[in-house]
Amino acid sequence: MAPEYSVELCNKLVTRFRAADLHRPQRIARYDAGTELAYEITAVSGASKAQVRLVVEKFVGGGFAGQVYRVRVLQLTPEEAIPGIVVGASYAMKILIPPSGFSRLFRNVLYWLGFGGPFQLQCNPVAARAGALWQKFIRRAAKIRFGDERTVVDIHATFVDHDLGSCSELSEWIEGRTWRLEVDDHLDMLKAWRKGRTLDHAQLGSGEYRAKHTFMADFVKLLHDIGAHEFARQYEWSTCKSQPNCLKRAGTEDDPQTGLVAVDFRAGLALLPFLPMSPGDFKLIFAGLKRGSIVQFDRGSLSRLERFVSQHGHDFADMRQMLDELKACENIYRNSVPDITHNHVRLLYDGNLWRTIFSNAVTGWKVRNIIDDRHAEKFRACKVGTLLFFLVGLIPFLGKLIRRIWAHADWRNHYGAMLTSWDYFRRAIKARITEKVITWHRAGRVNEQRAAKVAESLCAFLCHLPLSILPAGLHRFLTDSEFRNEKLVFIFVRPIKLYFNPALREQWLRDMVSQGQKKHILSDEDSETILSRIGEPFIQKYLKSLAVHICTLPVTQIVSVFVAAVFYIKNPAMDPTERALKVGAILVLFQITPISPGSLVRGFYVLYMVIKERNFRDYNIAVFLGFFKYIGYLAFPIQMAYHYPALARFMAGHWATDATHIVPVFGERGALLEHWVFCLFYNWPLTIRRRMKKIAQTRRSLAPRYWHMGLCTAAAVSILGLADYHYLLSVGRVPLLKEIWWLAGIVPLVCGAVASLGSGGAVLGRRIVAATLCGIAVGLLYTAVSLILSSGLIGAPGALTQCLWRVFVFAVISTIGALTTELSLPDPDSDPDLT
Repeated sequence: MAPEYSVELCNKLVTRFRAADLHRPQRIARYDAGTELAYEITAVSGASKAQVRLVVEKFVGGGFAGQVYRVRVLQLTPEEAIPGIVVGASYAMKILIPPSGFSRLFRNVLYWLGFGGPFQLQCNPVAARAGALWQKFIRRAAKIRFGDERTVVDIHATFVDHDLGSCSELSEWIEGRTWRLEVDDHLDMLKAWRKGRTLDHAQLGSGEYRAKHTFMADFVKLLHDIGAHEFARQYEWSTCKSQPNCLKRAGTEDDPQTGLVAVDFRAGLALLPFLPMSPGDFKLIFAGLKRGSIVQFDRGSLSRLERFVSQHGHDFADMRQMLDELKACENIYRNSVPDITHNHVRLLYDGNLWRTIFSNAVTGWKVRNIIDDRHAEKFRACKVGTLLFFLVGLIPFLGKLIRRIWAHADWRNHYGAMLTSWDYFRRAIKARITEKVITWHRAGRVNEQRAAKVAESLCAFLCHLPLSILPAGLHRFLTDSEFRNEKLVFIFVRPIKLYFNPALREQWLRDMVSQGQKKHILSDEDSETILSRIGEPFIQKYLKSLAVHICTLPVTQIVSVFVAAVFYIKNPAMDPTERALKVGAILVLFQITPISPGSLVRGFYVLYMVIKERNFRDYNIAVFLGFFKYIGYLAFPIQMAYHYPALARFMAGHWATDATHIVPVFGERGALLEHWVFCLFYNWPLTIRRRMKKIAQTRRSLAPRYWHMGLCTAAAVSILGLADYHYLLSVGRVPLLKEIWWLAGIVPLVCGAVASLGSGGAVLGRRIVAATLCGIAVGLLYTAVSLILSSGLIGAPGALTQCLWRVFVFAVISTIGALTTELSLPDPDSDPDLT
């Protein structure tokens, strides 16, 4: 989520920049709410032109493809010149340049590698128009296939934003959302449904998920049918990041099947054959190679589109002129960059191709404000000058400066004035500081008060400048004492206050409910249900336990840093490189181990509550999940599912999905990772619980059995003992546990699984206890066998240490084996094919 910032301060800083009265234009990364803009726009249908005045209502966000705003039309001259645009209505404005400098650089580098030229959708109006025309044909094809053209967002006009230096488009504004995270205790059936099995749809859940999955699959097929092969990449389910491109319109909540609309047809990154960036890209690369498209972006097959149009002539009767325009635009667009993978030997002989490349290179420089109007005309008349200007741009750092001095009068005057006027130089430095401070404040690096001070002080600016390469949060943490104190209090003090203060816990829950409504993972009905029961003792107990869970968040980090520091201090003679690597390995190991110091503290707290209250039933899920890292944070939200399903559903969605949003690209709201994590931490436990209830009912007819535990223990000890004996013959001593780690992991794991499976009609808790006891017995007896084989070579302290480690490790692994087995058992009532 973008940080909050003061638009008023940004406007004041912009006014200050303008007051500097520089020759050069202001560097603008994006617009703020309330900004008024004026453009000359061209209708996609009919190509009529008009002047439009807009006001930015909201900055929606930005990615590799560009930045999106919700804007309102204030004035259109002449009125009704652009079909679909009405004065006073809101629209989506997409400017095809990312707001982030890193995103822009990464996108442009990939495009250069693939096509040998600049990003055409940003700098080539013909390329942007070709994409808009394709979208019009896709929308009409969707009407034929799905019976409703509203399944594709409408695009009204294209234009150039000269301030940001990018082509842009004006489209229908869709009031909607990605998807609602749905409760589903039949994930096993959902998995079978995805494989194409024939099932009873009355038992299937996840209605919105299935509707979107089906719609996007059908939509991808449609795109291929009309020749929009590379547009289909935006909706391929297997890329795991395409799901937010399909929204559900507001007002269609009652029917999961209705209201779905495809909203994004502008790719951000070129797909290179040697650089797949998602699981689905592997399939797309091979499919592209079959079509002869080595590098993929947004190329379509005009011949296939034309056949589709001919087959549905009546439906496309009013679009024949647009088809001709699309052909002309595609011809110019595809010939505007060298694109060696498609143009091949044409680059050696085709003069028209090179003329188009040179002409559109000049157009691109003009759109991006690299050259002024006078030099645009000069370069169009002189190919040698154009080539030389291009080559100069390849010089790192210096090339940009030379280009500005050469071909842009404003920048040339700016640099000249800086060299000849001390007053102008001083104003230019202050203006540049102002520009940087605006960017820092929007990114959350400095707050409103500090931003105003930094903009006034060169010394303060220079102190912040080296830190600007750090992540925004770390930059602010190091420079803002109030922010730093708030974060430290939030991490270390707030959880303790939550534990002891019931009123604070209630407010904590109210705030989470409010956030859940804003994120559309909580309905108004569920929020009312949760808030109406907020004072019940059971909820208070769970909230208190959640506060303990939050207290354990920094435990692992503190312990890992402490252990790494002790290792570093204790080994001063070690090679510096080796010592640094081992310190790093210690820190990483603490992060990847399934059980950590923090999870142990959390797990033992839950166990303490079970013993204190003598109540296993209300903690039967949390007592097991609590000991595991990451998963344990959701132990209590999942545990609440039985008594408070609405609250549990929300807490699981709130905590689990928020964790996924830190993942770049794939962690986007509405993407598949979000749904997968929600199902893993919420729906899958519910599915398991449903199956285990049925399994428990089936087992009631069986008598409990425990005699097999002795056989399991004896078999495990025999296998491990034989391994020790073989090691003794080969090496001359019995092995340490780490030397046969693979066997020490497999044997107790299988032992726990067999102990659980063989317990007949015993209840789940006793089956798990049986497996744990088997692990303990194996640890004790295996230690005795090792002592006998070693003929007393292991001293008493060493034997005790080995025994304790083996008992702990084998007990944990046996318990995991039993739990895994119980969780993997099929539903007794399910079709055998589904299990």
